[in-house]
Amino acid sequence: MEKKLSHRFEQLKAEYPEATVELWAMDEHRLGLKPIFRRVWTPVGVQPTAEVNWRFQWCWLYGFVHPQSGETYWWLLPKVNIIVFNQVLADLAGHFGLGKNKHMILVLDRAGWHSSQKLKVPEGLHLEFLPAQPTRTTTCRTTLANN
Repeated sequence: MEKKLSHRFEQLKAEYPEATVELWAMDEHRLGLKPIFRRVWTPVGVQPTAEVNWRFQWCWLYGFVHPQSGETYWWLLPKVNIIVFNQVLADLAGHFGLGKNKHMILVLDRAGWHSSQKLKVPEGLHLEFLPAQPTRTTTCRTTLANN
């Protein structure tokens, strides 16, 4: 992945020699509430019963980071889908002034709304997807799980 990103970065610098090119990464994270009462006091020998409040309330954090500088940019939104992601990308491009003179390589996972045919990628934004099976991470997890 590092070689691919480095090659893509150099390719964009060659295509747009007057432009600034930056590398960013992004992901979404669900934040929320699923209230469950976990402890119930009962007399000895009595089977405990507990109520569960099955309402779910959450929102999604769309987080962007520029690893070189540590700069972040984020949104809190009520859901994830293609329409919302299009709006987030358009705002990201507007906020950072992406276009002919500034380009951004955005590294992201392969969620359905990231790679949909309905996705509208603004000018100056170039999407690069993480591998479906990151071998180094998988190897580390396997090694840790087996020890």
